[in-house]
Amino acid sequence: MKVVKENAGALTNFEVLDFLNSRGASKDTTRVIAPIARSEYKVYDYLVETAACTQTRESVNRFAEKCKDFKVAKAEILNIINLRPSSIVELTPILEDLDNREGEVDSNGILELVNDLLPPLPTTESHKKNDEEETENGEES
Repeated sequence: MKVVKENAGALTNFEVLDFLNSRGASKDTTRVIAPIARSEYKVYDYLVETAACTQTRESVNRFAEKCKDFKVAKAEILNIINLRPSSIVELTPILEDLDNREGEVDSNGILELVNDLLPPLPTTESHKKNDEEETENGEES
C-alpha cells in the first residue's frame, strides 16, 4: 500500500473498519495467522459492535453532503456519523455551542437525516430479531 497523503484528516469509524477489512481483519477463528497487529484486532472487535459495521460508503458520503446545509462543522459531522445519535439528548453534546447557534442549526432536521440516511445500530437489529424469534417460538421475553 502506498501512502498518498500523510495525516490527510480524521476518519470515520466506517473508514477505519473498511481499512481493517481490506487488510484481512475478520471474526474468523483462524485470524491469528493474518498479518494484522493485535491492537488492530482490538480496534476491529470494537468497531464491528458499533454503527460502523452497518454503514456503507454511499450512506456516509450522502449524509456528509446533506449535513452541509445545516451549517455544522466537519468534526461534528464525523462525530454524528460515528455515534449515530437517535435523540436530541444524544445529539446536543456533539454540536458545539448549540445555545448560541440555535437559529442556525436544525437539530430535528439532522436527526431526520440520521434516520433516513444512516443504517440503524447493529444492537437494535439483533435485539429485534431475537425478540421476533422468541415470539415465533411461543416464548416471551
